[in-house]
Amino acid sequence: MHELILGGRRSGKSRCAETRAAEWLRVPGRDALLIVTAIPGDEEMRRRIERHQAERALRLPALRTLEVPDDLAQALRAHSAARTLLVVDCLTLWLTQLLMPPSGLLADAASCERDVDGVVDALREVEGPVVLVSNEIGLGVSPLQRETRQFLDMLGELHQRIAALCERVTLMVAGLECRVKP
Repeated sequence: MHELILGGRRSGKSRCAETRAAEWLRVPGRDALLIVTAIPGDEEMRRRIERHQAERALRLPALRTLEVPDDLAQALRAHSAARTLLVVDCLTLWLTQLLMPPSGLLADAASCERDVDGVVDALREVEGPVVLVSNEIGLGVSPLQRETRQFLDMLGELHQRIAALCERVTLMVAGLECRVKP
């Protein structure tokens, strides 16, 4: 079963995904792999990542971690197995890094769309369950910058495509789970 967990910043998305992994790991013989997408582009982000790693290690030491900032489709295919839960955290950072890489050079939209297609295709093909975390950031005003509007459009379309493939979609609000699908 696949699940998409959406929500705003600090809404409890990652903690919800960790709860899903903890539940999965209660059954003997199961494994869980966290696929993290963040790149530490600055000192604050590096500290944030380190804090998340330390806290997660205390809460859920059995959850293995793999850093995948770019080729998410390949990672999903390579690590999927019937008894392995894959947790992807998060699609928002992954897409941000594709469209606006740390190099500062904007990527071409067609290339990013191919990467998005690859992830959607991989989700159709994988053998085991996947929990995907992403920020729901399209609820506000339309930004003035063309690149930001393009990003929000692509993220919204990515969410729609992935939600269509998932048996369950959860919206996190203030640490509370709001079931969207089913």
